[in-house]
Amino acid sequence: MGQFYSGQITKKWVSFKPALTFTAGSSADSLKGKDIEVQVNIAGENIVIDLNFAVPATQQEVWEVLIDFDRMADFVSNLKESKVISVSEDKLTIFQRGAGTYGPFTYPFESTREVRLVPYNKIRTHLISGNMHKLEGMTHLIDEGGQTRVIHRTDAIPKAWIPAAVGKIFIEHEMREQFNEMRNEIIKRKRASLKEMGMRETR
Repeated sequence: MGQFYSGQITKKWVSFKPALTFTAGSSADSLKGKDIEVQVNIAGENIVIDLNFAVPATQQEVWEVLIDFDRMADFVSNLKESKVISVSEDKLTIFQRGAGTYGPFTYPFESTREVRLVPYNKIRTHLISGNMHKLEGMTHLIDEGGQTRVIHRTDAIPKAWIPAAVGKIFIEHEMREQFNEMRNEIIKRKRASLKEMGMRETR
């Protein structure tokens, strides 16, 4: 996941091929990310981002995508590289680099972060090094019965000055796009899992 992701920062149900629907907004809006709530507050150098959305999957299914750092560059478009550097019992160290683009604006980013995990409920990230002065993230996964709500907050201070008016629009776009691409990956994997289960039962 990109610079503002907390972990970006990386399992089944009935086999009837049920329709995957969203409770927030239409399916079309959900697939495009229009239903993802993003609030960006810029106070001086500090940027606080709050994000909220639902996905029709279990906490474990959502978790597997959000912490899939070694493959994240395959399904998050603004990432050029994403990899796990080290692993311990409840902690990962990850490296990511990429560039966010919106209209004529481009913001290259690079970070090494510590990711602490509380399966399948909480992902906390802390900046070790990169082109930010500060980057703290927290993601909560909440079971809502048939779907999982993802609540995310990032608290950041960039090294490069970002104009408030332009920066707010840019960051909101980047966050919505990143998390929508991750949500679409969750749905894609769930559909593949359901299809595989259905094929097994028909054998």
